Amino acid sequence: MKKLYYFYSNSCAPCDTMSPIMDRIGRQLPLEKIDTDYTPDVPERYKVMSIPTVILTKDNQETARFGGIRSEAQVIEFYNNG
Repeated sequence: MKKLYYFYSNSCAPCDTMSPIMDRIGRQLPLEKIDTDYTPDVPERYKVMSIPTVILTKDNQETARFGGIRSEAQVIEFYNNG
């Protein structure tokens, strides 16, 4: 099973742009949002160096990731092709 992990912070300007996109995506695809301000150990475990970062997993194994801002269509394509 595939799943997206979205790493963000409320104090991150690019995350302010990306978060509404990820909220919409979360209504149609499996998504876990991780606020790095409240769970600093989780980004460290996934080796997230900057935010926003989106990680795609399949069967609990990372298959792909990207950082920065993408459109809703680009994220859905990332999920479907990953």
